[in-house]
Amino acid sequence: MLLLAGILHMDVGLLTPLLGGQAVGPPVTNVMFLKTHKTAGSSVLNVLFRFAETHNLSVALPVGSGFHLGYPWLFLARYVEGLGRPGLQQQFNIMCNHLRFNLPEVQKVMPNDTFYFTIIRNPVFQLESSFTYYAAYVPAFRHVKSLDAFLASPWTYYNRSAGLNNAYARNNMWFDLGFDNDAPPDDEAYVRARLADVEQRFQLVLIAEHFDESMVLLRHLLRWQLDDVVAFRLNSRSTRSVTGLTPEGRARAKRWCALDWRLYQHFNRTFWARAHAELGPRRLRSEVARLRVRRGELTVRCLQDGAAKNKSQITDPRLRPFQSGQADILGYNLRPGLDNQTQQMCLRLVMPELQYVARLYALQFPDKSPKRIPFLE
Repeated sequence: MLLLAGILHMDVGLLTPLLGGQAVGPPVTNVMFLKTHKTAGSSVLNVLFRFAETHNLSVALPVGSGFHLGYPWLFLARYVEGLGRPGLQQQFNIMCNHLRFNLPEVQKVMPNDTFYFTIIRNPVFQLESSFTYYAAYVPAFRHVKSLDAFLASPWTYYNRSAGLNNAYARNNMWFDLGFDNDAPPDDEAYVRARLADVEQRFQLVLIAEHFDESMVLLRHLLRWQLDDVVAFRLNSRSTRSVTGLTPEGRARAKRWCALDWRLYQHFNRTFWARAHAELGPRRLRSEVARLRVRRGELTVRCLQDGAAKNKSQITDPRLRPFQSGQADILGYNLRPGLDNQTQQMCLRLVMPELQYVARLYALQFPDKSPKRIPFLE
């Protein structure tokens, strides 16, 4: 087939479906995902948790009752349950809970051959989501009625000395990467050096606005199966809790989060260059179509009414997502009457983040007290 393709000057990428679409080699099982805030990271985390559970892999989970790995402080290895204690896990396969990236400490947790990746989002929409979600939590957001009002005079509300929680209010993705979110964006040498740092450490940077294309490329690089990367939208908001910015507000958001804007512009370009180099435009479109068809099949098979539900409509407490600020976080109901095997598969697909962390913690550390989720009690 390959010889015939060469003779006919065909695009060998078009033959990929006939060849099974699989890269050569075993699946990658050591993976570190830097879960940035308000960037569709919860859906990616679900993919990684499901893969870990399916393949009996170990996950670097937060110690004790926590649900993140020390955030917003720089990550330290001691924030991981079981690390370095006699007779317990010394390194882990999967790491994906919220943390502020600190490479030397992460390397104490993850093997040398770990695949590192992260995800970013247009900072205008990322900031809008943060404002809605963290309005009562972030000092800079507490005393302003709208994001437009905040952006019209940000220094009225934003105080660098107010602590790390203000990181949600400015260049939050830059901060999550371990950098100074208040650094001067006009220092070109500094910005270029930090972008180079990200390129050197992370084998892939996903783009939230192109989630399906991102998952296709991730699947290719990790050599995983299609069902491994199928995901429903998790921790997403209802449309009524999404606030549009004015054109001037969007321009101000880009200036206010100028470091995040540079980050997004740079890796949006490199993502498409990488996708086309690895897969080619035709194969990429074909694989995205396959992913969407499979998601549609699982939607029909798993979900009641095939749609997300608001918190008052979710009947199973295990499937109720955490609610924060003014955000109306959606979840799912499973179809009634599923057989046990299908129900377990579907349950994992729609399980909210906190519940899945608690589930894996109980599986990995059965001798420890389970993680409590107060809003479910």
